[in-house]
Amino acid sequence: MSYQVLARKYRSATFDDLVGQEAIAATLKNAVATQRVHHGYLFTGTRGVGKTSTARILAKALNCQSFDAPSPTPCCECEACKAIAEGEDIDVVEIDAASNTGVDNIRELRSNATFRPARSRFKVYIIDEVHMLSTGAFNALLKTLEEPPAHVKFILATTELQKVPATIQSRCQRFTFRALSPDAIGEHLSFILKTESITAEEAVIRRIARLANGSMRDGLSLLDKVLSFEPNDLTMSALEQVLPPAHDELLFALVGHIREGDAGAALAKLDEALAGGQTVSRFCDGLIEYLRTLMLLRVCGSETELVDVSQQIKPRLVEQADAFDPQTFVYMITIVEELRRGAKYSGSGRALADATLVRLAISHSFADIGDLLASMSGPQRQTGHAASVVEKKKSSVASPVVTRRPEQPAARAGVASSSTAAAPMAGIPARSGGASEPVSQPGRGDPGETTYDSSGPRAALSSSERQKVADDPVVRRALELAEGTLVDIRRSIGTMQQDTATAEARSKEESHGTSPSPQEI
Repeated sequence: MSYQVLARKYRSATFDDLVGQEAIAATLKNAVATQRVHHGYLFTGTRGVGKTSTARILAKALNCQSFDAPSPTPCCECEACKAIAEGEDIDVVEIDAASNTGVDNIRELRSNATFRPARSRFKVYIIDEVHMLSTGAFNALLKTLEEPPAHVKFILATTELQKVPATIQSRCQRFTFRALSPDAIGEHLSFILKTESITAEEAVIRRIARLANGSMRDGLSLLDKVLSFEPNDLTMSALEQVLPPAHDELLFALVGHIREGDAGAALAKLDEALAGGQTVSRFCDGLIEYLRTLMLLRVCGSETELVDVSQQIKPRLVEQADAFDPQTFVYMITIVEELRRGAKYSGSGRALADATLVRLAISHSFADIGDLLASMSGPQRQTGHAASVVEKKKSSVASPVVTRRPEQPAARAGVASSSTAAAPMAGIPARSGGASEPVSQPGRGDPGETTYDSSGPRAALSSSERQKVADDPVVRRALELAEGTLVDIRRSIGTMQQDTATAEARSKEESHGTSPSPQEI
């Protein structure tokens, strides 16, 4: 007798055997027990989570010959149950939609559906990967799916629900099969190994369960592969030679290297992932999902239901998540998504991936612009290195610099200018009204008072000069944008102050009603 793979040998035979889909199993059992079986079901979910197995179990529950009526607990021993389990029953028709996509195939199905079952109570049609049907085929199926003969039941299965027309979905009861947790997969693998009288280290079972990525079928296939290498005693040393490290372990190490700023080690982990057969795009998908998990653990707490991770590895994920700020996760996810998009259309995807990881690894050396500007706009010293200072009322995450617009005239001799200081823009109360109010702020110097900074000596303005600066349209517009108030204004003292021609020019400007314009606030 030929060898039967574990995925077929240990396929779920009853509703009680379903792993990780207890709610769906209970609903279908109650429907059969109360004779409330719908004429159409739509099973959706990722691969290997039990959609086709559940369809066969439901077919056995409806047609089991050991009972006079449908039973939620089929015997699995009668001829009908055995034929259904093997996919060979004459009254349970399994159709691969990928190979039968046309209208003619559905027309044939409709014609055959009118005939009563040969030996069973119901004729059951199981259409796998139903999203592969053409638009015409879907339209041809609509009427029969909505009002089938009393002896016909439809069970549709798909991994891509979004491709199934809404008109089909509305005619069915939909059940969404969730990806299985590593704990559930590991428990089932342990049961199978015990049944097969095979010893295995607990770490081996955990590794295979994580590599299964939520699919029981994938987990059983991996177990079959490892058993081919080491049939009797599964150890981690044997596993390392056959299977790559679990994807979450690799990503955990990679993000740890990013946290430490070790770009070389992060690149080595990337090389390990790509050498294992992953593409750059697939690697980015996994890294984005891993970073999302860390972000949710950081923002929502370790007990959040938004993430589904094994209790065995959750503590170290929480510890790693707490090492980053939430905005750092937003930054990293954005950068990796840019890499995924760029690599898809680039011939240098590997180079882009290397550059991205280096960028993430050295990002700890980047300074936050808000912190920098906040430090620049701290309390003014007696040296007074700013010409125009805006009083900061509250903090801001992003603090852009407000400068004189290029189209405005250059700063005149009566107004100080500074290239070394700038004030944050957000969080400062705006001035209202068309007329300006007298500038009377604390901290301004007396007329003629001189201070010194790196740009040279500076002198305070008189009251009339301060008022002219405050009335300047450019100053008022800048204050409105910055939501600020003027605190102090000073004039640069240099050779120009001693120049009689400069003083006469300033007097002429004032006589024409023009006012000085600050260069920077």
